[in-house]
Amino acid sequence: MRPRSKWGLGALVLCGLSAAGWYLLADRPLHPGVKTFHLPTGTTMRAFAELLQRRHVIDSANTFVALAELTGEGDALKTGVYRFSDPTTPLRILHRVVTGQVVEYPLTLVPGWTFHQVRQALARAIHLTDDVKGRSHASVRAALHMHASLEGAFFPDTYYYTYGASATSVLARAHKRLRALLAKDWRNRAPDLPLRTPQQALILASLIEKETAKAGERRKIAGVFVNRLRLGMRLETDPTVIFSLGKRYHGVLTSADLEYPSPYNTYLHYGLPPTPIGLCSARTLYAALHPDKTRALYFVATGRGGHVFSDTLQAQDEAIRKYEIDSTPPAAVPESRGARRVGQDHANRSRRGLLRTP
Repeated sequence: MRPRSKWGLGALVLCGLSAAGWYLLADRPLHPGVKTFHLPTGTTMRAFAELLQRRHVIDSANTFVALAELTGEGDALKTGVYRFSDPTTPLRILHRVVTGQVVEYPLTLVPGWTFHQVRQALARAIHLTDDVKGRSHASVRAALHMHASLEGAFFPDTYYYTYGASATSVLARAHKRLRALLAKDWRNRAPDLPLRTPQQALILASLIEKETAKAGERRKIAGVFVNRLRLGMRLETDPTVIFSLGKRYHGVLTSADLEYPSPYNTYLHYGLPPTPIGLCSARTLYAALHPDKTRALYFVATGRGGHVFSDTLQAQDEAIRKYEIDSTPPAAVPESRGARRVGQDHANRSRRGLLRTP
């Protein structure tokens, strides 16, 4: 019995030493630098191990495959793109590929962007399948199961996607987030707004987004627009003209531009434009549905990033003269933040007898 006991004890010691050796190999620090691997569908653990060895991440493909077998992983790796950097270990690498911890790529949608700009961002995104390219708006809407316009239909944020993901999958996530936010804000909106539907709230928010980059002004501008809507006044906001002009806009609006025939031109048409004119942030949507209570009907840009608000046409004229823009065309402004004034052209043309005050 004693010899057998010695052999049994020896076997246990040998197994313990073997397991300890495997653990040391599995948890031995590796220093691959930063290396990226694309594992397409059908990649086996053996093929991956040999790739790691060829690129000098590990010393032995056989040892790595044995480690996978020992841990019960076998060929359970997930396809995708992986990036390994210092420090790491064979066990960490194995854990990442069997749990699918793949590289994710960012795509940022910016408040104020038109759908044309969204398309451009999708086209520039690396490793994203651009299944939106070349498709009509109707086709994209159908793919997203949407009925409303694509303009302003996505929540601006940074979205992460994996290698080969489709553009429509990113848009679907952005649209879902916007609809959820819009539904919540619409339920909690201020009372007695001149807005009949959530879509109208989104349209109004897109105008506010284009008008100012200052968070503290959003509700003030919303208050001006709401007042003008209630009184049946034209909104007369430059961003709607810029949107109407599209590629015809070159940084400066002229008097002729303000007469451009488009249903979006709020110098010509009463009420809101047919659709949003850009993406709007959560804070801007909130502002549209919770406007300041104000008597202001006009505002004019100060040239220092803010606006001066006026209750009367006379006060607006004085503000215009103060900032020396009453006799000059609106200055060049970025497409994402469009207006110099609201109601100013209305005021000038009223003085000339070309437009009656409502």
